[in-house]
Amino acid sequence: MGQIVMAIVFMSLMSKEIGLFVIGDVGTASSYDPPYTRKADQFPPGNLFMAMSEGLWDNRAACGRRYRLRCPSGSNGPCKDGTVDVTVVDCCPKSPCPSTILLSTNRFSAISEYSSAKIKAEYIQI
Repeated sequence: MGQIVMAIVFMSLMSKEIGLFVIGDVGTASSYDPPYTRKADQFPPGNLFMAMSEGLWDNRAACGRRYRLRCPSGSNGPCKDGTVDVTVVDCCPKSPCPSTILLSTNRFSAISEYSSAKIKAEYIQI
């Protein structure tokens, strides 16, 4: 009986771990400079927003989703430590989109040492 309980607990923990990998992804991020296409009252407080490339925008289905991002880097990379939380408010205004996600300038500067660069980004829906 004890082995069955242990197996159930183990499988439960494994399914949670696997689930984290399913909803996370790796892509590229760039700064999303003004002028923005949305009205000012449509942005979250503090300009904590991003635009997504057409494939992730999914015909407006992504609008309002929240993501946690981090920029992984080596010893001489362009990244700062930590994560940022952002809300999707728009589709990438350029075609083709220069990155998977475009961060507002203040969100981009929170994770990158550079003001205008394309960086690797890991993101997970929260």
